[in-house]
Amino acid sequence: MIDREPITSTAIPLAKKTTLGRIASAYQPAPDHSGFRLMPLGTFSLDTRIQLARRAQVSLDVQYYHFEMDETGRWLLRALRDAANRGVRVRLLIDDFYTGGQDEYFLAFAAHKNVEVRIFNPFCCWREGGQAERFIGSIGEWGRVNHRMHNKLFIADGAMAVIGGRNVANEYFLRSTGENFIDVDAFAVGFVLPPLQELFDRYWNSDPVYPIHAVTRSRSSDAELRAWFEERTGAIHTPPPPPLPSNDVLGYGPIAEDLDGGRLGLHWGYAYVFADHPDKPFDGEAGGELLDTSVTYNAFEALRKTTKELVLSSPYLVPGKVGMDLFKELRDRGAKITLMTNSLGSTDEPIVHAGYTLYREPMLELGIDLYEISSSRVKRNRRMNLFGASLGRLHAKTAVIDRKTLFVGSMNLDPRSATINTELGAVIESPELARELLRVIDIDRLQSAYRVRLSASGNGCEWLSMELDDSVVVLTEEPDSSTWQRFKLWMLSPFIPESLL
Repeated sequence: MIDREPITSTAIPLAKKTTLGRIASAYQPAPDHSGFRLMPLGTFSLDTRIQLARRAQVSLDVQYYHFEMDETGRWLLRALRDAANRGVRVRLLIDDFYTGGQDEYFLAFAAHKNVEVRIFNPFCCWREGGQAERFIGSIGEWGRVNHRMHNKLFIADGAMAVIGGRNVANEYFLRSTGENFIDVDAFAVGFVLPPLQELFDRYWNSDPVYPIHAVTRSRSSDAELRAWFEERTGAIHTPPPPPLPSNDVLGYGPIAEDLDGGRLGLHWGYAYVFADHPDKPFDGEAGGELLDTSVTYNAFEALRKTTKELVLSSPYLVPGKVGMDLFKELRDRGAKITLMTNSLGSTDEPIVHAGYTLYREPMLELGIDLYEISSSRVKRNRRMNLFGASLGRLHAKTAVIDRKTLFVGSMNLDPRSATINTELGAVIESPELARELLRVIDIDRLQSAYRVRLSASGNGCEWLSMELDDSVVVLTEEPDSSTWQRFKLWMLSPFIPESLL
């Protein structure tokens, strides 16, 4: 591993004298309440991060699994740089899995005053290469580098935060021409902010985290790096996002309107946040026992409280024995379960889909209502449709319990989230917010997905699609997929170790 001297720093507490602090504190109904707004539309979610960066006066703490240096990543990074130039302390923590070939951007960003960049669990070499090359270069350390920080967190002035499933790249904010993700973030203020700051600090100061200059160096001087950054993130190379629509699918306008008016439109309630310990992946083993401090364990404990209805969305759905035991427990109590995930045609991880297919029929046999997102139906969905000709993929990790409690976070329902990666999540008690999340899920479930059922013969599955003329089409093969995709899935399924999915 790389040698480095740890340098500890901690979050700056909420200061009510700042603009964001004053707004966040003005309408909190009780000290133990948190306020939330769901952000199902990627364009609004990106703009919220930009607005927070532009209005921050004291600190920005930013943590992501994937921070791509495409137009979106460069646009957000420039907003963070502009904040640093105003005197805002900026701490950026990035997992190393997707940084291949992008070191110069992070070094140039770190060359600015008031900026510090740290890397979680860095690869040792071949920094310009992709994941496959870097894994090859890490022979002897595969067990270590397979563990990744999957958390997503953005905190401004200790007053306002964005949590959820989105990374930073074009495809998470409806800016890709090839594929875009259906996802949900939550804007948060109030009681959960200090715990979120503590969680960020726990990672920032942890053993697997290294300052970027301990990981990689540039041949350019700091002045040259700053000039290069200015050019690469300037208007010629980094066009701004398109104008925002007047409102999202829930009827909310851009967050800037609320911030300009000094009053936030939020739902308030009790909430708690939790994240895996940064050392969790290294302490356990792939496919091992769930740690009682893990996000998956705590999320399952929240789901276990279901008495009537559970509605859950996960792009990668490999429940394993623990998940199936939980589903059976809920069904035995009479609870209705509705699950939504990707179809073979919409998933970006076909190997994980192979693991999912092993549980598809057992879940249906339990009486679970199962839906798979359809890439073709996403394009026809007029309610959510800003996808154009691009491929729509599900990426939201959410759950609604008894129509009054919800989970929003970075955790997938799969073995990788359970024992290999670190995650972050929030459980929120709010019937109003739960109702809004159900609206978002229902738009996808009813207008962008196939309903899956057991075939009449009892051998295999069928996919049902409600067409525009209200007719029902029944398919007997994996929809929106090619013969080659289905053949590969059939060939690979017996050889994939479930613990690594």
